[in-house]
Amino acid sequence: MAVNLTNADDALKSYYLDAVSEQLNENVNPFLSLIKKTSDSVWGKEVKQLAVHGINGGIGAGTEDGNLPTARGNHYVQFTSALKNLYGTIEISDKAIKATENNSGAFVSLLNSEMDGLLKASAFNFGRMLFGDGTGKLATVVSVEEDNILVLNNVSGLMEGMVVDFRTSQGTLISAASEREIVLLDRESCAVQISGTAITSSTVPAGSIITVHGSYNNEITGLSAIFDADIDNLYGVSKSENIWLMPYVRENVGRLSESAIQTAIDAAEEAGGASPDVIITSFGVRRALISLLSENKRSVDTMELAGGFKGISFNGIPVVVDRFCPKNTMYILNSKDFALHQLCDWQWLTGDDGKVLRQVPGKPVYTATLVKYAELMCARPYAQAALTGIIEA
Repeated sequence: MAVNLTNADDALKSYYLDAVSEQLNENVNPFLSLIKKTSDSVWGKEVKQLAVHGINGGIGAGTEDGNLPTARGNHYVQFTSALKNLYGTIEISDKAIKATENNSGAFVSLLNSEMDGLLKASAFNFGRMLFGDGTGKLATVVSVEEDNILVLNNVSGLMEGMVVDFRTSQGTLISAASEREIVLLDRESCAVQISGTAITSSTVPAGSIITVHGSYNNEITGLSAIFDADIDNLYGVSKSENIWLMPYVRENVGRLSESAIQTAIDAAEEAGGASPDVIITSFGVRRALISLLSENKRSVDTMELAGGFKGISFNGIPVVVDRFCPKNTMYILNSKDFALHQLCDWQWLTGDDGKVLRQVPGKPVYTATLVKYAELMCARPYAQAALTGIIEA
């Protein structure tokens, strides 16, 4: 059978979509695999969820013939957050389609290659957002060197090929340094080289921030928004005016200890009434924990999580590492309090004719775009905990 755009369109709809959806929902990272995916609480373009805090006041003890307790309602606060638009796009040239039209095997290899690239990029970007604050900030500029090389404070959220924007520390777009591609990345020295015309420290001063191109303030609300005390607004509610929202955070931990971890677990359990069910760390913090357990003659047991992920055990709670977890940090979470609220699962954007592949106007290439409208929300931020400032091993 000759290969054409109709065959390709059908393959993307019928074969690739289910496989990609499963991969992005279950295999991005251990935390996401534990989180419920639901369309509950989605109202139009927003997620609205009632958060209960405190207890019902209509309880008490009395005498045999005394008055009954006065009925009182629960305490509610409504969380509201906009659904975020998550996209991933593939591009296939007309030349590539023509070159494989008489070779179905070659065409399948072409589609497989494109979809594999889309899957890896989408998983990287989605996994990164789970630990962000919703602004899309990837790193802060420390200095600008020659040949468009910039030294950054952190490069864990960056990858060669990413297209980024530079913004002032207040978030204003620096138009002379927008839509730049990362061409080289040096993790050891925390440096990147970007494409385009030369930039200087006057164009991009120290303290400027980097975001994915066009994504500023458009990403899902990740863990950083919950634990960062400098971020006051969480799902439309002020933390400072509702201190019950605040999770347990111990800063400047220094050398990790079992007591520090257990104290955080106890604090989360005391506030939320349920024991945390997952601990997430950076690579260095996991090494520090393994070293601590070994020093205390504790066996390092392994546990298997949903999605095929594995972690070590701390008092029966799985400890997993994530590349995007901030350095020197340990998150202690109850995954049942989180949900990825979505208008729909991953889908292809289609035109009026129902086609997935569409020609780019004026160019001999066709694109297909994967989309999901979703927002991550934690129903009980106060039932979570974090340790920061841990000395990594």
